[in-house]
Amino acid sequence: MRVRRIDADGDMVFGGGQRSYWRDQRDAPAQAVLSRLYLFLGEWFLDTDDGTAWKTRVLGKYTGDTRDAVIRSRILGTPGVTGIAAYESNLDREPRAFTVAATIDTQYGQTIVTGTFS
Repeated sequence: MRVRRIDADGDMVFGGGQRSYWRDQRDAPAQAVLSRLYLFLGEWFLDTDDGTAWKTRVLGKYTGDTRDAVIRSRILGTPGVTGIAAYESNLDREPRAFTVAATIDTQYGQTIVTGTFS
C-alpha cells in the first residue's frame, strides 16, 4: 500500500521522492482512515455515495445509537485495516467537538488513530 504523506497542517508532502509516501507501513492505513473520516457524505464529486454521514448519523439529533457504528464501519472499510483492537469516542456538546481514538490492526502492524471533528 502506498499513500502520499500529509504533513501536520493537512497538506500533501511533495519534493521528497519516495520519502513523500507511506509505503507498506502502518501509517498508510492510519492516514487513510483519517481521510475517510474527514470526508463528508456527498462531498466528493466523483462519488457522492462515499463519505461519513456526519450530519444525519453521527452529529445530528438522536444519533447516539448510530454514531459509533458509523465510525467503526468507516474504519473497518479502509483498505489495509484488518480490525479494531480498541475504540473510544467522546461527544462534547459545549465546544461542539467529537473525538475518536482507535487502536487499529493493519496488515503492517498495530497503530493508533485519533481525530477531533467539529
